[in-house]
Amino acid sequence: MELMGWIFLGLVAGAIAKFIMPGRDPGGCIVTILLGIAGALLAGYLGRVAGFYQEGERAGFFAAILGAVLILFVYRLLMRRS
Repeated sequence: MELMGWIFLGLVAGAIAKFIMPGRDPGGCIVTILLGIAGALLAGYLGRVAGFYQEGERAGFFAAILGAVLILFVYRLLMRRS
């Protein structure tokens, strides 16, 4: 159930990351949402490793957004170079 929470949070975080970083993405809206899910999972994982979250806690909403923005930024850099 915890994973489903991260995925839902990632959907919202991906939409907000797209709003924060407007522009054309080389994958469209679906890829942006998937990157948001990956960002939320990344934020949750890094938060646990760093000790910010205990077992059973999800990443915070702002952490998920920051993770989504970071992954979207890296994705745009990689797609621009290729």
